[in-house]
Amino acid sequence: MKQRVRAILITPNGTTLLIKRIRPGIDPYVVLVGGGVEDTDPTLEDALLREIREEIAGEGQIERPFAELTNDKGETEHFFLVSIKTWNFADRTGPEFSRDDRGEYLLEEVPLTAEAVTTLNLLPHEIKTRLADAIKAGDLLATA
Repeated sequence: MKQRVRAILITPNGTTLLIKRIRPGIDPYVVLVGGGVEDTDPTLEDALLREIREEIAGEGQIERPFAELTNDKGETEHFFLVSIKTWNFADRTGPEFSRDDRGEYLLEEVPLTAEAVTTLNLLPHEIKTRLADAIKAGDLLATA
């Protein structure tokens, strides 16, 4: 079964970085940076740091695991809190960016507040709820 990793990226400004997806025939939505774990990735954390480098040319520091969910394809998705200080979306290198049939990928920086998170079309929806709840409880930034 495929495993996936995702980062809740926390910037020094108390914002988070998300990828906005625009695809024909589908309402725009946002996702957390991340992707599939490859056979060559020694650990989940290594896979996540690779994905951060590929998708936003960033260097992050993993703070802690945040959640683990099973998606509708039966894949396990591992979510981590990650501090990030540098990134350059123009230098992204992920293989998905070279495919014309994948639609648009836009980097969005969003305030890390419950109000901002709840207005997003963030997928999967369950992580949106968990993230907003953690922000409201004060459990997110206290440990990152």
